[in-house]
Amino acid sequence: MTYFNKNAELKNGYNAYIDSAVDDMGTQMDVGLLLMEAGDTYTIEEPEKESAVLLFAGKVTFQWNGETVEADRPDCFHHDAYCLLAPRKTKIVLTAQGHSELYIQKTINEKDYEAVMYSPDKVQVEHKGFAGELMGCMSREIKTFFDLDNAPFSNMVLGEVLNLPGKWSSYPPHHHPQPEVYFYRFDYPDGFGAGFANGEIFKTGHNGCAVINHGFHSQTAAPGYAMCYAWGIRHLDGDPWDKTRIDDPEHAWLWKADANDHIYPNH
Repeated sequence: MTYFNKNAELKNGYNAYIDSAVDDMGTQMDVGLLLMEAGDTYTIEEPEKESAVLLFAGKVTFQWNGETVEADRPDCFHHDAYCLLAPRKTKIVLTAQGHSELYIQKTINEKDYEAVMYSPDKVQVEHKGFAGELMGCMSREIKTFFDLDNAPFSNMVLGEVLNLPGKWSSYPPHHHPQPEVYFYRFDYPDGFGAGFANGEIFKTGHNGCAVINHGFHSQTAAPGYAMCYAWGIRHLDGDPWDKTRIDDPEHAWLWKADANDHIYPNH
């Protein structure tokens, strides 16, 4: 498990967090944060890699293959998402209409397919943990932009989790063979939380990034601070991520409907 926060180093333009040409840390992906101001233009055109571009915050014009989408998302806590998935050799032009922040994830993919814009009406949204499960301690919203079900042509998976203040997600602790990348956002710049992976604990902060390439993992946000994190997975050759999660056997009992009854028997 590796965690790093580049907030103090961030500059206008593309900020690389994971560069597969230098060290992919087992992820087989490139990951970065693109910061833009009004009038800025940024072009992506990869000869061998597919690209996913997720708007965290701002107003951006997406252009590719003759298509144009005006995406407006003031923040990722109260507003729906826009995420473009495009194959290799696709020219993507991003033009900012104001200060904008975008998460970019890439990996090698030899398959050619039609680019897809996952606009708010296409995003899969699940609400989990709001009733019954551990007294609401895992209340969260899960957005899945694309995975093996709706994008079998892609070598990646990408989604977002809105982790409510003081709550947990990715819980009970679990693991899967495929490495995972978490990219954290908080509704306040000083917001923080904690990540657990393979027996280690790391403090999470705004624009921090975690690479979990083995071991059980889970997340929590400090009370008062909402946490939204992008989660990205690269399918392993011959072993794609198909939503399989292997729970930590020590904590698997927490799935029982009466898991908390021994503490609050009359609740």
